Amino acid sequence: MTLLRRDDADHIATLTMDAPERLNALSDGMLAALQENLNAIGTDSSVRAVILRGTGKAFCAGHDLKEMQAGRQSQDAGAAYFADLFARCARMMQTIQSIPQPVIAQVHGIATAAGCQLVATCDLAIAEEHTRFGVNGVNIGLFCSTPMVALTRNVHRKTAFEMLTTGKFLTAAEAQQAGLINRAVPADQLDSETRALAATIAAKLPAAVKIGKSAFYDQAAMTTSEAYAYTAEVMVQNMLRDDTNEGISAFLEKRHPNWD
Repeated sequence: MTLLRRDDADHIATLTMDAPERLNALSDGMLAALQENLNAIGTDSSVRAVILRGTGKAFCAGHDLKEMQAGRQSQDAGAAYFADLFARCARMMQTIQSIPQPVIAQVHGIATAAGCQLVATCDLAIAEEHTRFGVNGVNIGLFCSTPMVALTRNVHRKTAFEMLTTGKFLTAAEAQQAGLINRAVPADQLDSETRALAATIAAKLPAAVKIGKSAFYDQAAMTTSEAYAYTAEVMVQNMLRDDTNEGISAFLEKRHPNWD
């Protein structure tokens, strides 16, 4: 059974989670498939942007609770299983932000718990206007502590805390206002809007996007003075590239850059 499909076209890799009967839950198999494909994409210079989407009624409903219950077994065995599960999930989430290509979540239906974490982790997100977002594990006695990491790095702190402690869902409009997604669009425009964003990114100089994505996340963890010193050096190295020189020359000469 194929849990995840990869399709490449026009320098865009589309990863489709295909377990609709489980609402594309992040099962052991799904986590492994995502990690494997993200690793491969990260070293594939032909790919300049990535779209992550799901089939069926939902984008992703979070971890597979049936698998988690089965893995519990005893206290000792359960502790080892859960520690490994959350470590694998964290590794996959961090891979999304460490690969050079921007990753765009194409979201529909619901994105809950670790599924909401997945949206928050992606570099960009476009959602269908009726999508709902939640970190609602508290409703079953499981506080969404790991999803909280990505969520609190995207949305206002009080909004995040209310979601985490009440199980409240955000509408797509609220998610956009809070900073969780870039924008919400009608269902019939979701594919085209997401692909248009990916195509815009894919048309840029890949080296510049790679440099910028890495610097974006690195500087966010620094003090202001540290960030300015670091990004100044990043700009120096970027300016010294031959392909950057070509881009600037082309702009000044009012022509298209020759980057191919």
